[in-house]
Amino acid sequence: MNISTPMKRRLSLAALAIFLLAALAFVMLRSGPLAPTRVTVSKVQEGTLSPALFGIGTVEARRNWMIGPTVAGRVLSVRVDVGDSVKTGQLLAEMDPVDLEQRLASLDASITRAVSVQAAAAAQQLDAAARRELAAVNFRRNQDLADKNFISAGALEARVQEKVSADAAMQAAQASVLGAGQDLTRLKADRAALLQQRLNVRLLAPADGVVSSRDAEAGSTVVAGQAVLRLLDPGSLWIKLRIDQGRSAGLLPGLKANIVLRSQSQTSLAGRVARVELLSDSVTEERIAQVAFEQMPPAVSVGEMAEVTLQLPATSKAVLVPSASIQRQGGATGVWRIEAGKPVFTPLRLGASSLGGQVQVLEGLKAGDEVVVYSQKALSSESRVQVVDSLVKPAGAGLAP
Repeated sequence: MNISTPMKRRLSLAALAIFLLAALAFVMLRSGPLAPTRVTVSKVQEGTLSPALFGIGTVEARRNWMIGPTVAGRVLSVRVDVGDSVKTGQLLAEMDPVDLEQRLASLDASITRAVSVQAAAAAQQLDAAARRELAAVNFRRNQDLADKNFISAGALEARVQEKVSADAAMQAAQASVLGAGQDLTRLKADRAALLQQRLNVRLLAPADGVVSSRDAEAGSTVVAGQAVLRLLDPGSLWIKLRIDQGRSAGLLPGLKANIVLRSQSQTSLAGRVARVELLSDSVTEERIAQVAFEQMPPAVSVGEMAEVTLQLPATSKAVLVPSASIQRQGGATGVWRIEAGKPVFTPLRLGASSLGGQVQVLEGLKAGDEVVVYSQKALSSESRVQVVDSLVKPAGAGLAP
């Protein structure tokens, strides 16, 4: 049977259309919006985990001092510079004493006068004591005469009055001696206080250390409590470490630490957690710990950044999954598990994690399960998946089949 030319043309066009539709469907199913989601998977295995904490810190001095005057004044001289090592009691700077010397001289004169007044009061007390003794003797003699009616009652009353006056004079003399002694004590205390002020204008080193800052120069006026110099103890350097609160479980004093200073990036230094601060930073949501060096490194500088890794005790044998596989769905934490070629979200109860990207699973999985580690896009229970070795194609590779 012969087919006419127009019929042949129509059949050819129909075959071409069918081929194009089939090719389009193939492309849509393999690489278009209907294509399966490419995923990488990992088999769940059992093992032990060596969890660790990581944080960034800065080198600080545990012991430092601000050296300054206790009263406002003018700096007379500064005798040390930044970087100088100082010894306990060494004179670092001196404030202008202004009129302290003249006030000390005035108090010395007042003390000398008070000593003279005290001596005069003591002499008056001796005189009053002698007068009182004489009055007492006269009173007893006249009392005997009055008992024998040799003198009148008026004469005896005169002697009684003399004795009372002598007793009062004695009490006044004793009070004068006591007052003179108290005045002398007060003046000596004032002199001691003024002498302490005179000593306070000499700024001395409270301990061995290194000058870290020179905040005032000669001729500058400073207020009470303002630092003229700052000292630090170079042997007390440690690291103020900050760790994310959500990953700080297990942070305790005594943990061993590996320290890498920014200036010595190729060297790992040993340390330990000396203290965990009671107060955390509520703004950055970090916990703060102080990490001490086991051996003080050379050429370390205050304020230098450091990376610190804290090693926690190893866990017992348990199921481990990659941390990249952990997802959150509907408020639950879990993984997408491959079951019969379909993704199924499985909630998990997690434990410790390591810096190597492994997470301990306490409940929800068993060894041998396959979980999705990375996916081309977000998964759902209705997603079709295609397991591949890697989501990133090697350089020069063609389109995936």
